Amino acid sequence: MSAAMSVPQHRLLESPNSRTIEIGPWTITACTNPISNSGRCDALQAAIGGIPLPEMTFGDNSLELDHRESGWRYAFTTEEALKGVRNGELQEGDGGVKVGYADAWMKSRTGPSSQIPMPKTVPTKPYDWTYTTRYPGHIEPSSTRGIDWQPADRNNPEHAIPLAELTRQDPILFYAEIPLFEDELHDNGASHLLVRIRVMPTCIFILQRFTLRVDNVLFRTYDTRIYHSFASSPPLVVRETSGWEAPYERVKVRLPKRDDLTPLTDPMWIAKILTEIPSEISQEVGAGTRWKGLGTRVEVATLV
Repeated sequence: MSAAMSVPQHRLLESPNSRTIEIGPWTITACTNPISNSGRCDALQAAIGGIPLPEMTFGDNSLELDHRESGWRYAFTTEEALKGVRNGELQEGDGGVKVGYADAWMKSRTGPSSQIPMPKTVPTKPYDWTYTTRYPGHIEPSSTRGIDWQPADRNNPEHAIPLAELTRQDPILFYAEIPLFEDELHDNGASHLLVRIRVMPTCIFILQRFTLRVDNVLFRTYDTRIYHSFASSPPLVVRETSGWEAPYERVKVRLPKRDDLTPLTDPMWIAKILTEIPSEISQEVGAGTRWKGLGTRVEVATLV
């Protein structure tokens, strides 16, 4: 950080399960709680349409941003993220992963031997068993009407996320890591969604990352990045969503050590490899699933 850069006035508040920063017109609250209990899971399952929940569901976790001057409120929540999981038969573009054990896996999660017992007469409910979601956060219903996302202007540098600023060694005034859900896919891979936020003297940066690994089939990542510069006038928020996908073996061959499979469970390493693969493969062809989450989209919201 430049010696001339000053740290803006801010206030930090903490409770057992939440942390808040008040900085300028912003109030940002990160809630992190234990895995949801059975009662909370029942309510959450009903709210999302009855599909089985991931093994580790953090139903009360969230990240909320409140821009008081404009009334704009934005949030990341487990419930809304799971509403983005396909409920019903998979359609073209859903990126469905169909492998030999998929049907048996779903029956084990919805039948009599599942964690939530069901009568034998209840048929298996179809849904995306990988829990793939393209959820990018949401504008809260209580927000001021009229402020919404608009396509970014590629020729406007303010409509892009400045990587140089984010890689500087500026002080971090506020940091939180908020898990929303995770599932081991019946020991055949992993699927999880995590939100991270950093507040620095010059900006706010959020990364939500969905990561999917289906062993011997594919890897998939879907990132949502939110950026706001405190210097922007009028206040501007940039949202970039990006999806990548590649066959399992194409990622596996990039392992630093052939006999060490540990990196294949690391979302950061997976994302790094997927972004290093030429985009015409990782963001267009993918793993042949025709998933409509592939590619990158940039939008902006002007908070006036």
